[in-house]
Amino acid sequence: RTRHELLLQATGREAGQHLHPARSAARRVPKPRAEEGTPASPAWSGFEGLGPNEAIDEVVLGLPGALPVINREAVERAMRVGMMLGCSVARWTKWDRKGYFYPDLPKGYQISQYDLPLCFDGAVDVPEADGAGLVDWTGEKGGFARIGIIRAHLEEDAGKLLHEMPGGGGGAIEGSIVDLNRAGTALLEVVTAPDFTSAGRCVGFAQMLRQMCRYCGASEGVLQKGHMRFEPNVNCVLTLEDGRVVKTPIVEVKNLNSFRSLRGAIEYELREQPARWERDGREMSAGNKVTRGWDETAMNGAGATFVQREKEEAADYRYFPDPDLLGVKIDQAWQSRVRETIPEAMGPRIVRYVSHWGLSVKEAEALTGERADSDLYEKAIDIAAEKGAPRHGAARGIANLLLQNGAKRANERSAGRIEREGQLARPVIVSELGVSAAELAEIFLLRDAGKISAAGADELFGALCVGEDEQDSAVAGVMASTARDVGAMAQQRGLIIERDENAMAAWVAQAIAENAKAAEDVRAGKDQAVGRIVGAAMKLAAGKGDAAALREAIIRTLRG
Repeated sequence: RTRHELLLQATGREAGQHLHPARSAARRVPKPRAEEGTPASPAWSGFEGLGPNEAIDEVVLGLPGALPVINREAVERAMRVGMMLGCSVARWTKWDRKGYFYPDLPKGYQISQYDLPLCFDGAVDVPEADGAGLVDWTGEKGGFARIGIIRAHLEEDAGKLLHEMPGGGGGAIEGSIVDLNRAGTALLEVVTAPDFTSAGRCVGFAQMLRQMCRYCGASEGVLQKGHMRFEPNVNCVLTLEDGRVVKTPIVEVKNLNSFRSLRGAIEYELREQPARWERDGREMSAGNKVTRGWDETAMNGAGATFVQREKEEAADYRYFPDPDLLGVKIDQAWQSRVRETIPEAMGPRIVRYVSHWGLSVKEAEALTGERADSDLYEKAIDIAAEKGAPRHGAARGIANLLLQNGAKRANERSAGRIEREGQLARPVIVSELGVSAAELAEIFLLRDAGKISAAGADELFGALCVGEDEQDSAVAGVMASTARDVGAMAQQRGLIIERDENAMAAWVAQAIAENAKAAEDVRAGKDQAVGRIVGAAMKLAAGKGDAAALREAIIRTLRG
């Protein structure tokens, strides 16, 4: 195929949406997916799981005559991230060549942005994360800190060097393998202002950024797959005994790929930099920035940083405008279209669920962990409210359905997927089970009206779930306002609670007779014994009994 044909197939428009041509060497058409981070990585996940250099193209290899193409989708996804971070979006932006030599960059330069970044001058309120990595989304414990965003610019990722055979089974090798599979994919680098004062706040920002990018569709945010990388710049301000204030040299810790390593590297540097200053007396100045790596196995597993190189100044990169890429004009109409697609972020949703609907923080976090699940939850509440249910009660009841009945089934399917595909398999989420918002609302309304029991609601939820082979296609339908006839399904399955007084009396009498010891305990005032008899009566009722009504009838019969 020609480069032009691949672009048309991938994008559906002649302008193209990919930073580079589709991976012609692998004969695959990439799905554009701009990734986030500081910086983050691949725009196309199609190379994940492939061997070295099985998904490369002529542009990545730097072959003569190969030309890059602007990735429109990556630009729009980067705009969404920038807007969620409170940034302004440039009316005019361009791409530059950042020149340096490294084995994973055959062209000898990286396409980046220098003086006209796509997004700039933002600010965001950041919560703190505790030592276990749990974020205080409501700000009740650590409050919020205003963190400035200097810029968020779009560039291409480089390749990577492999120092052992892929898959972990081949062991060490002589030399290194240059793997260019991820090279040329869209990468968004977010640069914050030096406003952080603790490692916990940095981790809070990193987790918040990940959730923002997942919510707006910029990234899957799977850290184990390299979808985010963190590179904190750390130094200390020391006040000496004579009142003099000195600043230690800035240390940039490269390529941290987990929240744990981010916290560990920052805390290590905050401890070590004062001691380094006492040894060498070096202070912060132009040109003495140091790049360090992180070894989590050092110091008996406590972790430590190690020197990699002195950081070059920006001028050493010889930036100049890329002559192969036109600048991009972003008018107000385009910005408005993109802004309309931005969802409410996870943090504000958690605060709203707790303050408006009375959920616990833990419940709110579980419901908002995936945007699709949160949207499903809110849509179901709206439908139930339209049918006369109090919104507060619907919020509580539907939350129970999702967190208990839905989560149980999603976890079971996730375990099966991990067993088949390995630990990096994407977990199944509740919204993929195929139960629509309208159906959720109907289950809640039946339960709230006392027409089905908790066990009946669980069985009904399970009956509405689609098969595992239909999960991917089910996601689009769960937000529908229409539903299968849930009431009829409950009737067909015998889940509607029986209100016949004679039948109830017969169940109670038989349950008491079959549980004489428990009956004696109830007569003696031991309320905890009632549960055994209620369970027996519910079994006799084959799920059609009202547990609360049966409990009252049992106590009334035994105590008069």
